[in-house]
Amino acid sequence: MNDVLCGLAANTALPSELVDRLIAIADADIAADIVGRADLSHTQAIALVSRVEESAEQLAYEGRLTAADIDPAAQPHAALALLHEGVGRPEWARLLAADPLVEHRERLAACPGLPPDVVDLLAADSDIRVVAELALCATPDVAARLAGHPHAEVRRAVAANEATPSAVLAALTTGEGLPPVQRCLVCDREETPFAHDPQCARLDCDLLPGASCDGSHESTVHDTQHAVLQNPATPTEAVIGFADHPSTLLRWALAARPDLPSEVCGRLAVDGTPGVRADLAENPAIDEALIRVLAGDPGHDVRRRLAHNPHVPLDVLTDLAGDAGIGATLLPRIATASPMEVEELAQSPNPAVRMLLAQRRDLPAGIRDALSADPDAKVVKSVAGHPGLSEARLRTMVDRHGARVLAKVAANPDATPALLEDLARHQPPVQKALREVARHRDATAPALLVCLADKRARPIAAGHPALPPPVIVELLTDTDWRVVKAAAANPSLPPAVMSDLVPQL
Repeated sequence: MNDVLCGLAANTALPSELVDRLIAIADADIAADIVGRADLSHTQAIALVSRVEESAEQLAYEGRLTAADIDPAAQPHAALALLHEGVGRPEWARLLAADPLVEHRERLAACPGLPPDVVDLLAADSDIRVVAELALCATPDVAARLAGHPHAEVRRAVAANEATPSAVLAALTTGEGLPPVQRCLVCDREETPFAHDPQCARLDCDLLPGASCDGSHESTVHDTQHAVLQNPATPTEAVIGFADHPSTLLRWALAARPDLPSEVCGRLAVDGTPGVRADLAENPAIDEALIRVLAGDPGHDVRRRLAHNPHVPLDVLTDLAGDAGIGATLLPRIATASPMEVEELAQSPNPAVRMLLAQRRDLPAGIRDALSADPDAKVVKSVAGHPGLSEARLRTMVDRHGARVLAKVAANPDATPALLEDLARHQPPVQKALREVARHRDATAPALLVCLADKRARPIAAGHPALPPPVIVELLTDTDWRVVKAAAANPSLPPAVMSDLVPQL
């Protein structure tokens, strides 16, 4: 890979004539950066495809190519991309449905709006992967038809399709009313009974760990039930019986459904698997009484996930804040707290509660400023990124708490150039703060030069447009390829240097 040319290909300041020259010499690596250019013209996109055919697919997804630009026989990946975006031609689908490469037919099966005759061809495909992909993306009528397919893998895909009719999904939970399953991926390849060794050393084996079949295709049937439980289109009455199923994975999937009756939630709340109870704890379907029960659950992850429930009462959340290991994150209940509740949270004697509130970025100025002066460093660290904080307040935060808040202060969008320079020179250096300074839009050349001395901040600083041009040019020969590419992509790289770097044919 030529890191300089790849960086130039991504440089937003690269003149159009130099883009043309790059296209003329592009390989797959350079083309991968060129396709992302916002200023790439249609003519340049066509030229790039003629140079690097692999780029056609991404260009098609980016909307840079039209059907008139594509030969589906010579550029099947691009044709499939356009079909997937709904702007391909029907005759392409008919051509690709007969493609000898399974991968092409499989990708075609995932495209929306296929002609009915093409859907019929794919539904009868000799490779089950193609039919399963079709089932996964099928319209309701096609999904209903494929639910009776003799292969279990197709039915598993139908079960995951949210367009599948609810009555069909209900039937897939038990198989009642459907023709018997005849094959699965396991008995397609192995003599039954067979259980796949999780430590299987065969290089040509792609069966999943634990896949098994004793003639009943049990592992795929289990996977089908799991997909049905995770499908929001499955009716509630079809899944509530799984609350007592012997499979932990099935109970676990059930616990996350937001449509569970309270009686089922109560049964899952005493499940012996902490993961089941943890998913239930975050489920907005549980009522306040059950929330309060789960707040005393011995499972740490149960209490932590409960804190993320959007309906958790604030008094419960206050109790959870100190010992649930929630961390610095904006919880749903905190995000929706009323102005009066915000006032109460800001005055909480528990610093963990004030820290959670400080994650909000829409706080009233008075509360924001009060939290910035909090005696607890965790609270100050949480509020440090809040827009609107004055330079004086940001400096006071650093003076009081030092390295503990430095990185968050450096990431504040209102940090001034002078403050960023001081943060970069802080002793001892704070590496994370240097990285934040290096990516800050208002970082100055003196601050960036300090950042270049840090190994992890150096590649970030190399791409900053405030870096002096002579320094950028020097970084083009750096020993770290990330630095080289970032420097070549720096829009402040002198145009004359850009021109010299791009070979002329």
